[in-house]
Amino acid sequence: MTSLAEKVAWVTGAGTGIGEAAALALAEAGATVILTGRRPGPLEDVARRIKQTGQAHVQPADLTDAGQVRKIGDYLRATFNRLDILVNNAGVNIVERHWDKLTPESIDTLLQGNLTAALYCVTVALPFMRSQKDGLLIHTASMAGRFIGGVSGPIYTVAKHGVVAMSHSLNMQECVNGIRSTVFLPGEVATPILDKRPNPVGPEVRARMVQPTDCGDLIRYIACLPRHLVMNEVHLSPTWNRGYVAALQRQL
Repeated sequence: MTSLAEKVAWVTGAGTGIGEAAALALAEAGATVILTGRRPGPLEDVARRIKQTGQAHVQPADLTDAGQVRKIGDYLRATFNRLDILVNNAGVNIVERHWDKLTPESIDTLLQGNLTAALYCVTVALPFMRSQKDGLLIHTASMAGRFIGGVSGPIYTVAKHGVVAMSHSLNMQECVNGIRSTVFLPGEVATPILDKRPNPVGPEVRARMVQPTDCGDLIRYIACLPRHLVMNEVHLSPTWNRGYVAALQRQL
């Protein structure tokens, strides 16, 4: 495994799920990890685990607040004066996600939590990476960022399509600065966000899904690729794909 020693990685949504797994995997590879999320408690728990063998720093923030995002940038500059990896992972969904129940307020929640926050974090990361002529951004989108379906809800789908477009546009403009951008589109992942579905599924169904550690391993692999390569876009889905299975059952 390629070492990420002396690399500084900022992971958002780092308290649970994919973000937690990514932070642990990057720290295992030697990176110093900055953990951001809304709730300090889960972040501190992840940091304690990392600090048994590595380095972690907790910086809680509401990433939909531009001022709080800028403060993370100030902290990175004052403490490390560099940023090598951004795992742009924070995201939200809501139970009442379909058109018959959406309101302007819930639309704002979904767009700000899934797209605006990601854009804000990119604006913090890019100045470091341009100066270094090197850097990697990995954005957690979703299969909903490529395929339009009914499960995730229309506004979540819109936001994740935006994340996909953001990532590809970064490569188009920033490749001359040595910056690489990967958009990660997982299928169903067994994370706490599943509890925000209108009809949550049980542990047997979740066991067949992609697991957070699978995502962490993939993110570490991407982070360890050589600088002359970029993985522009990657899908990861469960073999037992519930959408495929449902389609097969309809054919019977």
